Amino acid sequence: MKRIALKIDVDTCRGTLVGVPALIDLLQRHAASATFFFALGPDCSGREAHKSSPSRHYDLTTRLSGLLLPAPDIGARAADSMRQTQAAGFEVAVHAWNRVLWERRVLSADNAWVEAEMAQAWRRFEAIFGAPPLAHGAAGWRMNRHALRLTQRLGLCYASDCRGKYPFFPVIDGEIVRCPQIPTTLPTIDELLLLGAASADEAVEQVIEASTTISGDHVFTLRAELEGITFCDAFERLLATWQERGHRLVALRDLLAARNVAQLPRHTIAFAEIAGRTGPRMLQGRAPSSRSEKKAAAAAFSSRTSVTDQSRSPVKIISRLSRLTKTL
Repeated sequence: MKRIALKIDVDTCRGTLVGVPALIDLLQRHAASATFFFALGPDCSGREAHKSSPSRHYDLTTRLSGLLLPAPDIGARAADSMRQTQAAGFEVAVHAWNRVLWERRVLSADNAWVEAEMAQAWRRFEAIFGAPPLAHGAAGWRMNRHALRLTQRLGLCYASDCRGKYPFFPVIDGEIVRCPQIPTTLPTIDELLLLGAASADEAVEQVIEASTTISGDHVFTLRAELEGITFCDAFERLLATWQERGHRLVALRDLLAARNVAQLPRHTIAFAEIAGRTGPRMLQGRAPSSRSEKKAAAAAFSSRTSVTDQSRSPVKIISRLSRLTKTL
């Protein structure tokens, strides 16, 4: 039975207040699970390049937020909606503090800026949910080396920061980051529309075809603002078709539950443009190929094992997070 993990990016204030409750209702009616990744700080969607981003489908107020209208503080205004998501049994995780700023700056940002952005998101998440996050999904699939390091330092169970084929441990500049990546494997509806699909329904047919022809489990990324509002009917048809074909609709954490995480393959990280998006995104690259590369990767991985395994307890995660955020 194929498993399809639903990764829901919640980018905006309206998406959190309107799209999230609609998705909770839809998912519950279909007995489907999912993981919600919340943007927690200012909604600056008005500062996006709307022509080539999902925000071209947003409502006018959202497209002016942070530009001609004040940027609403998502975590302050929509905390109840976030808590209701968790209370309904769904996995919740961090998307970003300022999503638009993260996409724009992270590729060239210094370590201090990355730590400040992540620390603000962590503090807000803990204030809302009463515990630190255990997963991270980078805005726009954009990260840098230090941000990847922080996914390990903060003791995350996994991250979903890139595009790829299957779960793996990332290797960047020869350094293994011992936080599993669960990449998005399928195209998104908004990407397919930009590439020429005539409607959301046609894009759904292409997603169904991709999920059928490409073997293995999948991760499908959707947005509360799109599949929860604008494309809600098309998304429901997608869910129904997957279920009719016997696929299980799960949260991202469920993809790791049946795996021996320590045995996940190691892959390099690459940055390149993908169809339907502008600018470089983080991608799952090649596996170490030569004997020396494999030996070095195994040694580096082993040297981190004892430290990282100990860091899985919530007490140690909170302690480490406190030390990090107090320095900012």
